[in-house]
Amino acid sequence: MASLISKVAVLATAATLLTLTACSSDSGSSDSASENTDGRGPITYVEGKDTTETGVVKQIIDEWNSTHPDEQVTFKEQSNDADQAHDDLVQHLQAEQSDYDVMALDVIWTAEFAAKGWLVPLEGEFALDNAGILPSTVKSATYNGTQYAAPKNTNGGLLFYRSDLLPKAPTTWAELTDDCAVAKTNNIDCYAGQFASYEGLTVNTSEIINAYGGSFVGEDGKTPTVDSPEAKAGLQALVTAFETGVIPAQDTTFKEPESQQAFEDGKALFLRNWPYVYGTAAKEGSAVAGKYAVAPLPGATGVGTSTLGGYNAAISEFSENKATSADFLRFLQSEQAQRIIAEGALPPVLGSLYDDPALIAEMPYLPALKLSIENAVPRPVSPFYPAVSKAVQDNTFAAIKGEKSVDQAITDMQAGIESAGSN
Repeated sequence: MASLISKVAVLATAATLLTLTACSSDSGSSDSASENTDGRGPITYVEGKDTTETGVVKQIIDEWNSTHPDEQVTFKEQSNDADQAHDDLVQHLQAEQSDYDVMALDVIWTAEFAAKGWLVPLEGEFALDNAGILPSTVKSATYNGTQYAAPKNTNGGLLFYRSDLLPKAPTTWAELTDDCAVAKTNNIDCYAGQFASYEGLTVNTSEIINAYGGSFVGEDGKTPTVDSPEAKAGLQALVTAFETGVIPAQDTTFKEPESQQAFEDGKALFLRNWPYVYGTAAKEGSAVAGKYAVAPLPGATGVGTSTLGGYNAAISEFSENKATSADFLRFLQSEQAQRIIAEGALPPVLGSLYDDPALIAEMPYLPALKLSIENAVPRPVSPFYPAVSKAVQDNTFAAIKGEKSVDQAITDMQAGIESAGSN
């Protein structure tokens, strides 16, 4: 268990970081870079700080470099701060600099960068073989029908529950609501999630609206689709949960750490959070050590839809060594690299690794996580994601606080998404 804890706990950092990467052979701009598709040579890969205990990124690059003496990869390690990392990428790409060859993008950045013409479409000679890659992760790397990035590592939400109090996990919201009687009997809260007014609220809202068949934007990433009976039903389920006490009012102040603490203190029957909690909840001092299990999130009629996390690797349009960069993307998705990712306790994108007995022995949550990711939906894939997310957050928060009706919140959410492109 000590090995498990040390590996999984690092995801606490990974779950809150928006990582990215970049690389190149020089720092000047190149007018002809967009036409250079067969360039080979050294490249630079840029990603946020390699916080994993085993140094996953460095391991992968060392493996590549050991067999590519003329196409060495240099790792440019960026800040842990998501905004700083994003802005650094934007600065380099706006200047059409060729020093960032391959970039690790948070899944919510892929559409933005693709829409601005900064990423090489993965078509023709750059096409990837997605066989074996979890389909939901490929969708997160696709904008307007075209794949622009290679899924590198992923993440999905899980339902943690008190296995000492419940014989099995609920698979639907209705079953979860019924199970709240057990929480009341034991004088604890029923459900803890992330419902403060921040990005986590977009994640939690997306999960329940998607679970009820709703969506936020069309395939173009711009057309709002949230004003639908399905989306209203999902938001209503969330609002009703607050009204009935299934989710206590205090959860409107909870982000990941607060909800995690409530569960680990033994104060909640259920917790929606990321896989890293599997390790932290087992540590000394946790009131639930040895008393919890995990399952996929519940849905309307069965397994729910987690919001997809993780990072996609993309080739800069201004890279001078695109052919090498494309090969490096393929290497990132190889079993060799994906196993390094999995052994570093980061969820891989290669589906077969979730069935590996040795990995399951180290990380028992993997089967549940695979189900979660197989049913996952990316957050709204839009080039205007920050404005879309704000529309979701603001109106959901008003609804769960009782300041807006569900109908009004959905109407205003639709209007906010529609105007997102002009913000």
